[in-house]
Amino acid sequence: MIELVDICKSFSDGNVNETVLFDNFNFKVEKGDFVSLIGSNGSGKTTLLNLITGTVEADSGKIMLDGKDITRQKEFVRAKRIGRVFQDPKSGVANAMTVAENISLAHNKGKPYGLSSGISKKNLDYYRELVSEAGLGLEDKLNVPMGALSGGQRQSLSLIMATMTPVDILVLDEHTSALDPKTVDGIMALTDRIIREKNLTALMVTHNLRSALEYGNRLCMMKEGKVELDIRGEEKEKMPVSELLRLFNE
Repeated sequence: MIELVDICKSFSDGNVNETVLFDNFNFKVEKGDFVSLIGSNGSGKTTLLNLITGTVEADSGKIMLDGKDITRQKEFVRAKRIGRVFQDPKSGVANAMTVAENISLAHNKGKPYGLSSGISKKNLDYYRELVSEAGLGLEDKLNVPMGALSGGQRQSLSLIMATMTPVDILVLDEHTSALDPKTVDGIMALTDRIIREKNLTALMVTHNLRSALEYGNRLCMMKEGKVELDIRGEEKEKMPVSELLRLFNE
């Protein structure tokens, strides 16, 4: 479904600090895959996500989506099919706006805006039901500013908002790294449920090795712009965290 073909990407081109991150890099994600991406800082994990979403442009090579070349397609066009949740809980939401207003923006993504109200009673009932099903305890807080919520609540809402309109791909950029361990468990359970219920293809960058092994059907470890480890299925299920940590430290 997603394929990166002979991708080259460098930063600070022509500068003494020029860094070649990807050199004829190839990577393929099949439809329905839930891929965990791990690796040390600078290994290329987030840049890989940015190339797929269009936030960063490749120097050369192709990015294919369902067999179509989207290499030069703008980020806002790709966003119609790709949902994204960022590392910082503040990044995916408008903190000064209410919970309902944030959900309304996500609900109307890609739709033409008129002069009528974006939040009708019918929509409010729907939003209340949506957060109720997610178990956020926010059913009666739709009029509360998003900035007043905890990081975990904001990330939960970011997940819901990123997948409200029909998308095929969900990109998760360390979306649990700023949260405490108990909250991480809740966010990951919600993440897994959304991906399964909506039949999404997902790529998740994480530093949590336990989550990387526990969730998804495939795990890739990156180093210096290359995939050093690529396991799936039974091999992934049987690998203990201690062994993955050993490979990571090597």
